[in-house]
Amino acid sequence: MDHVAGQPGTPVVELVGVAKRFGAVQALRGVDLALFPGEVHALVGENGAGKSTLVKMLAGVHRPDLGEVRIDGAAVSLGGPLEARDRGIAVIHQHPTLFPDLDVAENVFMGRQPRDRFGRVAWRTMYREVDGLLASLGVRIDVRGPVRGLAVADQQLVEIAKALSLNARVLVMDEPTASLSAREVDRLFAIVRRLRERGVALLFVSHRLEEIFALCDRITVFRDGAHVVTAPTSELTPESTIRQMVGRRLEALFPKEPAEIGEVVLRVRGLTRTGVFRDIGFDLRRGEILGLFGLVGAGRTEVARVLFGADRVDAGEVWVDGAAVAIDSPTTALRHGIGYVPEDRHGQGLVLDFPIGANVTLPILPRLGRRGLLDRGRERALAGEYAQRLQVKASGLDQAASALSGGNQQKVVLGKWLATEPKVLILDEPTRGIDVGTKAEVHRIVSRLAARGMAILLISSELPEVLAMSDRVLVMHEGRLTGTFDRGAADQERVMVAATGQAAAGAVAPQPPAPSIGGGVLSGSLPVGDR
Repeated sequence: MDHVAGQPGTPVVELVGVAKRFGAVQALRGVDLALFPGEVHALVGENGAGKSTLVKMLAGVHRPDLGEVRIDGAAVSLGGPLEARDRGIAVIHQHPTLFPDLDVAENVFMGRQPRDRFGRVAWRTMYREVDGLLASLGVRIDVRGPVRGLAVADQQLVEIAKALSLNARVLVMDEPTASLSAREVDRLFAIVRRLRERGVALLFVSHRLEEIFALCDRITVFRDGAHVVTAPTSELTPESTIRQMVGRRLEALFPKEPAEIGEVVLRVRGLTRTGVFRDIGFDLRRGEILGLFGLVGAGRTEVARVLFGADRVDAGEVWVDGAAVAIDSPTTALRHGIGYVPEDRHGQGLVLDFPIGANVTLPILPRLGRRGLLDRGRERALAGEYAQRLQVKASGLDQAASALSGGNQQKVVLGKWLATEPKVLILDEPTRGIDVGTKAEVHRIVSRLAARGMAILLISSELPEVLAMSDRVLVMHEGRLTGTFDRGAADQERVMVAATGQAAAGAVAPQPPAPSIGGGVLSGSLPVGDR
């Protein structure tokens, strides 16, 4: 594998032919990666490309099923995060993992505080050393102050100081700028360049291509768990990098029935949640599948949670069937005909210890009662109807949800919300973690629902799924809509350009807002990206 001119010939860390499988999902497929001292190496790819799995492998969380991890040319087996740390590998996560009620110096030296000759913590020595570490990075932070009061950017610097105190030779930075302001990003980049000058090998995992091209020496692209290309940054462009990220053909695994698209069911204008997303506006019509795509941190799930009343917003208006509504809870959302299949089916979609039947009928129990008592016969009949319609493979309605496969669990979650007879169904990552055959079944179900007139908002990090199933595609980047594409104009490259914050050719221009009819969620700012 080529490396930057002037760097030593032996990488500090190298992954050779590494493969990793989780159940039916092949996360990594024989990938190679080499990190050299004094180099900033970018790792890019779509959601699900295998980046997080590789980071966890370097951190000692996962072990490869096949292939080798080499340090200084010798094969090693990283038995856990402590062993990875002891071998000089440190990982800075997007959300720092510090002890908020301890001070900065205590976090840096957690578990290995310097001691005096009586075995007591040498506080002055510890504070002096941490002051020196931060000064070497060109920053000033009160080392005696608690971490809780620090901004995310300063918490990241504490993590970097901790890595330096451990003499880390490899620093992995996983989406480090996702929560930072432009000024904080500039400061972080200055520190990264200092570390490069010291000979530290840095792996920079990010979706922000403009930052990658400003900072990194080489770029590696992953796609579908496989290594696609590694090249010097000077030999690539943002456009060619995106092409490498999305260069696969669209598979014929997305059965989509023709549907008559009717009147607007859900209208959203100026939806804003401070610090999360802003000025979200769109129309969703009867019989339409509206795709919502974005990379990690874009704000897609956060928009869905607001529309379902799970989170509050600071501004914006929502109409259902032309009437302004105030959605302040999931109960209110259900009353207005909005259902939500959440991304986390285990934590939010199912009660795993409950049987299939009880899970399906959970949101509509009041409808199945007589004089305050649950009619078990009606419950079983209704649950059986949806289990049969969705072809749930189980021993019976009394089987616990925890005993089902991932695909059948997802069908139960779908059945649960279909039983509420929604006008609008929000699907957040409906096929995540299920095998290809079951994905096609879920796609068929979704397509039939749209053909019968249901309005569907489909959120997915799998771009082929979004493109194949959607009648229109909305694209988000860092909390804003950056593109709206009709089905005929949406392709992988254009959508990824919008998802990475580049100028999106072919996007439908925003239209003027509809006249306000008052009484919506909150009064707010003008819509963006609606048709």
